[in-house]
Amino acid sequence: MCGRFLLQTDPVTLGERFDVEMPEELAPRYNIAPGQPVLVIVHDGTRRRAGFVRWGLVPPWAEAPTARHQLINARAETAAEKPAFRRAFLKRRCLIVADGYYEWATADGRKQPYCVRRRDGQPFAFAGLWERWEGEDGAVYTGCAILTTQANALTAPIHSRMPVILPPGAEELWLNRDVTDAARLQRLLGPYPSEELVCYPVSARVNDARYDAPDCVEPLDEAEPSNADQL
Repeated sequence: MCGRFLLQTDPVTLGERFDVEMPEELAPRYNIAPGQPVLVIVHDGTRRRAGFVRWGLVPPWAEAPTARHQLINARAETAAEKPAFRRAFLKRRCLIVADGYYEWATADGRKQPYCVRRRDGQPFAFAGLWERWEGEDGAVYTGCAILTTQANALTAPIHSRMPVILPPGAEELWLNRDVTDAARLQRLLGPYPSEELVCYPVSARVNDARYDAPDCVEPLDEAEPSNADQL
């Protein structure tokens, strides 16, 4: 799964990388949590657009956009068939921009967070789905979910699943709303190559979703206690 990630690359670099104008209010985030605004890129049929939606997709048939209906992940293998994601998989695909994500290893009842990033330090895009929920009173909630797949060899010792990181060459196809062949799209959703990623332990401060500072992404000194036994 993917329950926390980061985005710290500056807007100019992101705009050049993804060929889109970035929102002026974009600021570094080191510990993005479910329910918070995340940067997504969509294609409106003419051009790419970037903006913010909530991390947590609410199915259009849900009674209300409550926390229990906000789905942060979707399994790549079954998203095209599940009622909650089926419409979004066909017509509402997006890129969710990130610099890395966090995953937790559990041993002896203790949780140790790890950060996973590209080896070259470049930003990337998760394969995402977005959906708009509309209430009878006119209320609108727009949210997204990150697709997950089987973990690669690097991350499997930590968790059996990992978010789908799209190769840059697959991003255009993923955003193309004219493509509705589920089998063709699912071929894009495999594990990212282990050799192109790094994975390292970080401070247990990441465990607190309220904590958002640059030291979230710093490698944990092996001589420094992780504080995991206090969680």
